[in-house]
Amino acid sequence: MDISTLIIIAVLVVVVFYVISVYNRLVALRNRYQNGFAQIEVQLKRRYDLIPNLVETAKAYLSHERETLEAVIAARNGAVDGLKQASQNPGDAQSMNLLANAEGALKNAMGRLNVTVEAYPDLKASQNMQQLSEELSSTENKVAFARQAYNDAVTAYNAYRQSFPPVVLAGAFGHGSDAALLEFADSAAIQDAPKVAF
Repeated sequence: MDISTLIIIAVLVVVVFYVISVYNRLVALRNRYQNGFAQIEVQLKRRYDLIPNLVETAKAYLSHERETLEAVIAARNGAVDGLKQASQNPGDAQSMNLLANAEGALKNAMGRLNVTVEAYPDLKASQNMQQLSEELSSTENKVAFARQAYNDAVTAYNAYRQSFPPVVLAGAFGHGSDAALLEFADSAAIQDAPKVAF
């Protein structure tokens, strides 16, 4: 074997190892943002489980506010459906938009419930209502942190996938499109967790 053959073999080995490293990094970054979404999913499910308890507690006091309570449950069910679809394909832009819209509807319904509850001092003072509101506030903070971690992981994945030379190889490895951030129409919603104070 002459020196030129050895050089060609060495270059091919380096290229193969580089291609393998690009593939592995793309997989690791995708797994990171999918794990970030799984953390959001855990917190959102916890919140969705708390909302029916909140509505049940409020029912005794808000018997003639049935429409408000039904709107909260309907919005909660819509958000559950949005989460199911998004969890099947984290990072898909359409799924993330559906979830963001459902979360916006839930936030609005919870806001209307909050305004309604303000008119009922006995309900506001209820131990169950105070405990549920504290748990919801805590969960909202956890959702905000999990969403930020997810968005950071998506940004890292997209930045690496779009960089050169990984952009040349990404499509061949099944990483042909960017992952979508989980954003809300109201940019203030990203900064502040919804206020749930009863």
